[in-house]
Amino acid sequence: MADIFIEGPAGRIEAKYTKGHNEELPVVLILHPDPRQEGTMHNKVVYTLYKAFAESGFQTLRINFRGVGLSEGVSTEGDGEIEDAIAALHWIKQKCPLSQEIWLSGFSFGAWVSLNLLMKNPTCTGFVAISPPTSRFNFNFLSPCPVSGLIVQGTSDDIVPYESVTACVQNLKAQPNVHVKYEIIEKANHFFVGYLDVLSAKIKKYIG
Repeated sequence: MADIFIEGPAGRIEAKYTKGHNEELPVVLILHPDPRQEGTMHNKVVYTLYKAFAESGFQTLRINFRGVGLSEGVSTEGDGEIEDAIAALHWIKQKCPLSQEIWLSGFSFGAWVSLNLLMKNPTCTGFVAISPPTSRFNFNFLSPCPVSGLIVQGTSDDIVPYESVTACVQNLKAQPNVHVKYEIIEKANHFFVGYLDVLSAKIKKYIG
């Protein structure tokens, strides 16, 4: 795993990059929760995403959004973070031009950013969204959703209500030619405390 910096629209973006032993291996960009709620790329759910993808043979890139850690700039309501993610995706595409697959993934606010990025890059292969904040943001922009993916939600989440995520998933599943896998983890809270192993297993099963 290498500590790197990527040039972004607000300055340098702090990142961690894991290169694969084969240049054709798939890659994934992993995005963290809301910086205003102390979200960073070192968040335990984000790290679980990283480990699940890395152990499944993916090349991985995690970033700190602007204003987080050593990343330059100031946090925004989301538009700036989407710009950061665009810069990171551009970097990984240039770094891994032979990769056959490009995935997007994120937790909470990071899931919202990753899905926005997906709509701007419909050639991406798939997505894994953990606890997308459907009660905070309108997800109608996923119309139509360009690729299939996985959404995971805990039933005891007191930040993102399980019911709102379920309603969003039902709307996505109603779209033709898109297959959204919805995995529910009973009793898990927003941060999947005590259930990170279960979360990892579900991710690995989907992407493996």
